[in-house]
Amino acid sequence: MINNVTTTMDVRPQMAVAKPTPSVTSFTMPPILGFKSIPLKEKAQIRVKKIKRGDNLIVPGDIDEDYVDIIEETISGNSGGNFFASRDIIQPVFKRKMKYLKNCYIIDYIQSPKQRCGLGTEAVKNLAEKAMFDPKAEGRIVTFSAPLVKESSPALFFYKLGFRFTSPEANERMEECLIKKIPDIPAQVGMMYLPKSRLHKLLRYGELF
Repeated sequence: MINNVTTTMDVRPQMAVAKPTPSVTSFTMPPILGFKSIPLKEKAQIRVKKIKRGDNLIVPGDIDEDYVDIIEETISGNSGGNFFASRDIIQPVFKRKMKYLKNCYIIDYIQSPKQRCGLGTEAVKNLAEKAMFDPKAEGRIVTFSAPLVKESSPALFFYKLGFRFTSPEANERMEECLIKKIPDIPAQVGMMYLPKSRLHKLLRYGELF
């Protein structure tokens, strides 16, 4: 007896499928232990304001002429409003030259997380570069030296960077501190500015002393 066998053939085209084989070069990476990301560089905190010529800030003492507008003003002897002064008496007229601060940057506050590591100097250099390329400020920077605490004074720090007091006596005191290598005690208080000649030295060499 012959069995009738029906054979079904798959006539569809066959696609060769590549089977993944282990690579001889592949290996498992061990975990990296103790890896830490590189910490960002610390920066000194500096707070800056912009002063406009229209603020009419009067500058006492000695300062470079490119920092101020010198205006001659006329005042009368009775400009103070003397009630007892007679109108029939001719009051003398006085002329005085006033120095008004031009557009500039003023350092209101600066503090470094670490001392004597250049962070404060770098912050002032960045500000000096910004002020130099400001068409209105033209590199002018001022600050008012005043200690935050009794034992701390920024005067000697700014003086080393090229800033100068508007008081000649205060500058002499700073020179004495540098020569004798003594701290700024008692602290000098007053207005300081960065002359143009010292601005370029600060940007080129960093700390001047």
